[in-house]
Amino acid sequence: MTMPASRTAFVLEAITSSILGGRLRPGQPLVETELAASLGVSKTPVREALKTLHNSGLVVTTEYRGVSVRIADAAMVRQVSDVRMVLEPEALRRGVERGSDFGAAADALDTAPAGGNAEAQARSNRDFHGALYRSCGNPLMVAILDGLRDQTALISITGWGVSPTWDEEAGEHRAILTAAQAGEAERAAGLLRTHIEGFRDRVLARLPGGA
Repeated sequence: MTMPASRTAFVLEAITSSILGGRLRPGQPLVETELAASLGVSKTPVREALKTLHNSGLVVTTEYRGVSVRIADAAMVRQVSDVRMVLEPEALRRGVERGSDFGAAADALDTAPAGGNAEAQARSNRDFHGALYRSCGNPLMVAILDGLRDQTALISITGWGVSPTWDEEAGEHRAILTAAQAGEAERAAGLLRTHIEGFRDRVLARLPGGA
């Protein structure tokens, strides 16, 4: 990995990639000295990166265990999905009504990996959904949804780990995009809500306490 101008940005990207790629497992402790040594940096950028990851929901901090990779449990899946189902369809509906260009969403679909690489799939999924809601015209709504991206990616990784449904979701993405590009605001919003809800239910069905 190429070292960017900011060492904290480098460390942040490296740890995020390791979490989404499964190299750092859910519940695994994250020790500053060990991470710093493995990345060839001091503890300061590691500490700053872990603070950012705590705020984005990829890691948790407890009094006795310190920092560890967050586990996507049933409560997290429900909470994140509930917010997304309220905001994302409405953001998309507004974007369609504004006559937005969804070319970036189309590009995300066209460049999505064929499957097998959960980290690449999670990033592609994030790019697609972000391209759908960012033209809603409400910066606060966009900021809230952007703030859920890492947690959504972690949930996706968890879900695909027990039931890979990339092909099914790709078809749903295509239907959502087709409706959005056709100017069918309500249909696009409805398809998006069903898509988020369906994935939530598939993941919950395989998690303890999710039924």
